Amino acid sequence: MRAIVTSSAGLTVTSLLELAVALLSGSVALLADALHNLGDVFTTVGIYFGFRMSRRVATTRFPYGYGRSEDLAGVVVVAAIWISAGVAFYQSYEKLVSGTPTTDLTLGMAAAVIGIVGNQIVARYKSRVGREINSAPLIVDAKHSLLDSAASAGALVGLVGVALGFPQADPIAGFAIGLLIVHIGIDATRDVADRLMDANDIDVTKAAERLAIAVPGVEAVGDVRARWLGREVEVRLAITLAPHLALSDASAICSQVERRVRSDLPEVRDVVVLCRSRGTAIALV
Repeated sequence: MRAIVTSSAGLTVTSLLELAVALLSGSVALLADALHNLGDVFTTVGIYFGFRMSRRVATTRFPYGYGRSEDLAGVVVVAAIWISAGVAFYQSYEKLVSGTPTTDLTLGMAAAVIGIVGNQIVARYKSRVGREINSAPLIVDAKHSLLDSAASAGALVGLVGVALGFPQADPIAGFAIGLLIVHIGIDATRDVADRLMDANDIDVTKAAERLAIAVPGVEAVGDVRARWLGREVEVRLAITLAPHLALSDASAICSQVERRVRSDLPEVRDVVVLCRSRGTAIALV
């Protein structure tokens, strides 16, 4: 929550400054970058409400809790990325066709530099916090801010080109920024879709399998699954035990596997352990 509030404040200052200078200078590259930054503010606010919703306790209607609300917030981020790409392409096309001149180049370059620095700081901060709390939407939003830094650099290159006597450099830079936005949009869409479609987390499944097979009495581990719900993950695995075990012993081994996975993987919320002996289910934890 602190990361969201802090980054929103920084992005608001950066985007409003760039927007004011863009309107003053007529630079479409700087305008596209400013709108992209401003869009980040609104998407970050969406993630904020997703975090608040995810903290609610489970109910009868939503027995699995509200962790998925964070993943739904990621949809808002992705939508903002694609809208930003459309705006960048449209404004650049209009500028290229109309031939409207770009003015106040020095001021525009200064605003672009501020955009580069501001977005780099915000992106690194959100990325670090996102990794610490295993938040896919916050990590996606950090990538979005990192792209904004590259977009600001593109705007700066366009303004330098105009200053060197090439007026088309500004709309061309706008098109380049649009392509960068499309690139990050594809990656962000894939990340969010994986969460919403319960894609199997290979790193978590390998770790759970390694922990389970190390428990005495476990002969094999299979059918390991791991899906994320916001910042928490659910794990399901099937273990094969030695034959002729008493039911109480088998149940104890299942419980030990569950405890080990929970203790060694703190991001795990629920663990389902299906125990089998020669293909026959004998205990479920």
